[in-house]
Amino acid sequence: MDLNLFIKGLMLGFSIAAPVGPIGVLCIRRTLSEGRISGLASGLGAATADGFYGLVAGFGLTIISDLLIEKKTWLALIGGIYLCYMGIQTFRSKPKEFGKDVENKGLWSAYFSTFLLTLANPVTILSFVAIFAGLGLVSNTGSYTSAFSLVAGVFLGSGVWWLTLSGGVSLLRERFNSQTLVWVNRLAGVILGIYGILALITAFKGST
Repeated sequence: MDLNLFIKGLMLGFSIAAPVGPIGVLCIRRTLSEGRISGLASGLGAATADGFYGLVAGFGLTIISDLLIEKKTWLALIGGIYLCYMGIQTFRSKPKEFGKDVENKGLWSAYFSTFLLTLANPVTILSFVAIFAGLGLVSNTGSYTSAFSLVAGVFLGSGVWWLTLSGGVSLLRERFNSQTLVWVNRLAGVILGIYGILALITAFKGST
Protein backbone atom coordinates (compact mmCIF):
# COMPACT_ATOMS: atom_id res chain seq x y z
CA MET A 1 0.00 0.00 0.00
CA ASP A 2 1.20 3.50 -0.87
CA LEU A 3 1.13 5.26 2.50
CA ASN A 4 1.39 8.74 1.00
CA LEU A 5 -1.62 8.22 -1.24
CA PHE A 6 -3.50 6.54 1.59
CA ILE A 7 -3.04 9.62 3.80
CA LYS A 8 -4.15 11.89 0.95
CA GLY A 9 -7.24 9.75 0.46
CA LEU A 10 -7.89 9.84 4.22
CA MET A 11 -7.87 13.64 4.25
CA LEU A 12 -10.00 13.85 1.09
CA GLY A 13 -12.60 11.43 2.44
CA PHE A 14 -12.84 13.34 5.72
CA SER A 15 -13.08 16.77 4.05
CA ILE A 16 -15.75 15.68 1.53
CA ALA A 17 -17.88 14.03 4.24
CA ALA A 18 -17.55 16.83 6.81
CA PRO A 19 -19.86 19.52 5.37
CA VAL A 20 -23.26 18.99 7.02
CA GLY A 21 -25.86 18.20 4.36
CA PRO A 22 -28.91 15.92 4.32
CA ILE A 23 -26.84 12.88 5.32
CA GLY A 24 -25.43 14.76 8.30
CA VAL A 25 -28.94 15.78 9.36
CA LEU A 26 -30.09 12.14 9.14
CA CYS A 27 -27.07 10.94 11.10
CA ILE A 28 -27.67 13.49 13.88
CA ARG A 29 -31.39 12.80 14.06
CA ARG A 30 -30.96 9.02 14.16
CA THR A 31 -28.22 9.27 16.77
CA LEU A 32 -30.47 11.34 19.03
CA SER A 33 -33.59 9.23 18.54
CA GLU A 34 -32.19 5.72 18.07
CA GLY A 35 -28.69 5.79 19.50
CA ARG A 36 -25.09 6.05 18.35
CA ILE A 37 -25.09 2.72 16.48
CA SER A 38 -27.94 3.82 14.23
CA GLY A 39 -26.23 7.14 13.54
CA LEU A 40 -22.96 5.38 12.79
CA ALA A 41 -24.71 2.91 10.46
CA SER A 42 -26.16 5.86 8.59
CA GLY A 43 -22.73 7.43 8.31
CA LEU A 44 -21.10 4.22 7.12
CA GLY A 45 -23.66 4.02 4.33
CA ALA A 46 -22.46 7.40 3.11
CA ALA A 47 -18.82 6.36 3.60
CA THR A 48 -19.38 3.29 1.42
CA ALA A 49 -20.82 5.46 -1.35
CA ASP A 50 -17.87 7.85 -0.98
CA GLY A 51 -15.54 4.86 -1.29
CA PHE A 52 -17.35 3.75 -4.46
CA TYR A 53 -17.03 7.18 -6.04
CA GLY A 54 -13.40 7.31 -4.93
CA LEU A 55 -12.90 3.96 -6.68
CA VAL A 56 -14.46 5.29 -9.88
CA ALA A 57 -12.28 8.40 -9.84
CA GLY A 58 -9.14 6.65 -8.59
CA PHE A 59 -9.22 3.85 -11.16
CA GLY A 60 -10.23 6.22 -13.94
CA LEU A 61 -13.40 4.28 -14.74
CA THR A 62 -14.67 6.76 -17.30
CA ILE A 63 -17.52 4.54 -18.52
CA ILE A 64 -19.13 4.48 -15.07
CA SER A 65 -18.44 8.15 -14.33
CA ASP A 66 -19.78 9.25 -17.74
CA LEU A 67 -22.93 7.17 -17.18
CA LEU A 68 -23.49 8.68 -13.72
CA ILE A 69 -22.96 12.20 -15.03
CA GLU A 70 -25.23 11.52 -18.00
CA LYS A 71 -28.00 10.33 -15.67
CA LYS A 72 -27.45 13.06 -13.08
CA THR A 73 -30.89 14.59 -13.74
CA TRP A 74 -32.65 11.31 -12.98
CA LEU A 75 -30.43 10.74 -9.95
CA ALA A 76 -31.26 14.20 -8.62
CA LEU A 77 -34.97 13.55 -9.25
CA ILE A 78 -34.94 10.21 -7.39
CA GLY A 79 -32.86 11.62 -4.55
CA GLY A 80 -35.10 14.68 -4.26
CA ILE A 81 -38.29 12.63 -4.08
CA TYR A 82 -36.79 10.32 -1.47
CA LEU A 83 -35.53 13.25 0.62
CA CYS A 84 -39.00 14.84 0.54
CA TYR A 85 -40.51 11.52 1.61
CA MET A 86 -38.01 11.16 4.47
CA GLY A 87 -38.63 14.76 5.47
CA ILE A 88 -42.38 14.15 5.78
CA GLN A 89 -41.87 10.87 7.66
CA THR A 90 -39.35 12.45 10.01
CA PHE A 91 -41.55 15.50 10.68
CA ARG A 92 -44.54 13.28 11.53
CA SER A 93 -42.61 10.91 13.82
CA LYS A 94 -44.21 10.63 17.24
CA PRO A 95 -42.42 10.80 20.62
CA LYS A 96 -43.04 7.12 21.32
CA GLU A 97 -40.74 6.22 18.42
CA PHE A 98 -37.80 7.75 20.20
CA GLY A 99 -35.50 5.70 22.35
CA LYS A 100 -36.50 2.31 20.95
CA ASP A 101 -33.85 -0.36 20.64
CA VAL A 102 -32.72 -0.59 17.05
CA GLU A 103 -32.92 -4.05 15.52
CA ASN A 104 -30.59 -5.36 12.83
CA LYS A 105 -33.24 -4.65 10.21
CA GLY A 106 -33.35 -1.03 11.34
CA LEU A 107 -29.56 -0.72 11.12
CA TRP A 108 -29.48 -2.13 7.60
CA SER A 109 -32.26 0.26 6.64
CA ALA A 110 -30.28 3.18 8.06
CA TYR A 111 -27.17 2.03 6.20
CA PHE A 112 -28.76 1.51 2.79
CA SER A 113 -30.88 4.67 2.91
CA THR A 114 -27.83 6.93 3.24
CA PHE A 115 -25.83 4.76 0.83
CA LEU A 116 -28.46 5.24 -1.89
CA LEU A 117 -28.96 8.93 -1.10
CA THR A 118 -25.22 9.60 -1.43
CA LEU A 119 -25.06 7.63 -4.68
CA ALA A 120 -28.00 9.66 -6.00
CA ASN A 121 -26.07 12.90 -5.48
CA PRO A 122 -24.22 13.70 -8.75
CA VAL A 123 -22.23 16.41 -6.98
CA THR A 124 -20.32 13.70 -5.11
CA ILE A 125 -18.87 12.03 -8.20
CA LEU A 126 -18.10 15.41 -9.78
CA SER A 127 -16.27 16.44 -6.60
CA PHE A 128 -14.13 13.31 -6.58
CA VAL A 129 -13.31 13.52 -10.28
CA ALA A 130 -12.41 17.21 -10.02
CA ILE A 131 -10.27 16.80 -6.89
CA PHE A 132 -8.50 13.65 -8.09
CA ALA A 133 -7.79 15.18 -11.51
CA GLY A 134 -6.72 18.50 -10.03
CA LEU A 135 -4.24 16.81 -7.70
CA GLY A 136 -3.05 14.41 -10.38
CA LEU A 137 -4.37 11.43 -8.43
CA VAL A 138 -6.39 9.73 -11.17
CA SER A 139 -4.76 6.45 -12.09
CA ASN A 140 -3.70 6.48 -15.72
CA THR A 141 -0.77 4.14 -15.29
CA GLY A 142 -2.66 1.00 -14.33
CA SER A 143 -1.25 1.12 -10.80
CA TYR A 144 -3.97 -0.74 -8.92
CA THR A 145 -2.01 -0.55 -5.67
CA SER A 146 -1.96 3.25 -5.78
CA ALA A 147 -5.64 3.47 -6.66
CA PHE A 148 -6.56 1.01 -3.90
CA SER A 149 -4.57 3.08 -1.38
CA LEU A 150 -6.59 6.15 -2.37
CA VAL A 151 -9.93 4.35 -2.17
CA ALA A 152 -9.12 2.81 1.22
CA GLY A 153 -8.08 6.22 2.51
CA VAL A 154 -11.26 7.87 1.23
CA PHE A 155 -13.48 5.26 2.87
CA LEU A 156 -11.69 5.39 6.21
CA GLY A 157 -11.48 9.20 6.18
CA SER A 158 -15.21 9.45 5.59
CA GLY A 159 -15.84 6.75 8.21
CA VAL A 160 -13.76 8.64 10.79
CA TRP A 161 -15.92 11.73 10.29
CA TRP A 162 -19.18 9.81 10.76
CA LEU A 163 -17.79 8.04 13.82
CA THR A 164 -16.77 11.40 15.28
CA LEU A 165 -20.14 12.99 14.51
CA SER A 166 -22.30 10.15 15.84
CA GLY A 167 -20.08 9.79 18.91
CA GLY A 168 -20.16 13.50 19.68
CA VAL A 169 -23.93 13.79 19.24
CA SER A 170 -24.54 10.70 21.38
CA LEU A 171 -22.86 12.46 24.31
CA LEU A 172 -25.65 15.04 24.22
CA ARG A 173 -28.44 12.49 23.85
CA GLU A 174 -29.23 12.19 27.56
CA ARG A 175 -29.88 15.93 27.75
CA PHE A 176 -32.83 15.62 25.38
CA ASN A 177 -36.28 14.67 26.66
CA SER A 178 -39.15 13.38 24.53
CA GLN A 179 -40.64 16.82 23.92
CA THR A 180 -37.28 18.23 22.82
CA LEU A 181 -36.77 15.30 20.49
CA VAL A 182 -40.15 16.00 18.89
CA TRP A 183 -38.84 19.41 17.87
CA VAL A 184 -35.58 17.86 16.69
CA ASN A 185 -37.64 15.61 14.44
CA ARG A 186 -39.68 18.49 13.11
CA LEU A 187 -36.62 20.60 12.42
CA ALA A 188 -34.85 17.68 10.75
CA GLY A 189 -37.95 16.98 8.68
CA VAL A 190 -38.10 20.57 7.45
CA ILE A 191 -34.39 20.61 6.59
CA LEU A 192 -34.62 17.29 4.72
CA GLY A 193 -37.67 18.58 2.84
CA ILE A 194 -35.78 21.72 1.80
CA TYR A 195 -32.86 19.64 0.54
CA GLY A 196 -35.34 17.47 -1.36
CA ILE A 197 -37.02 20.47 -2.99
CA LEU A 198 -33.62 21.90 -3.98
CA ALA A 199 -32.68 18.56 -5.54
CA LEU A 200 -35.95 18.51 -7.49
CA ILE A 201 -35.36 22.06 -8.71
CA THR A 202 -31.90 20.99 -9.88
CA ALA A 203 -33.38 17.98 -11.66
CA PHE A 204 -36.03 20.06 -13.46
CA LYS A 205 -33.46 22.69 -14.49
CA GLY A 206 -31.22 19.95 -15.85
CA SER A 207 -34.04 18.53 -17.96
CA THR A 208 -34.81 21.84 -19.68
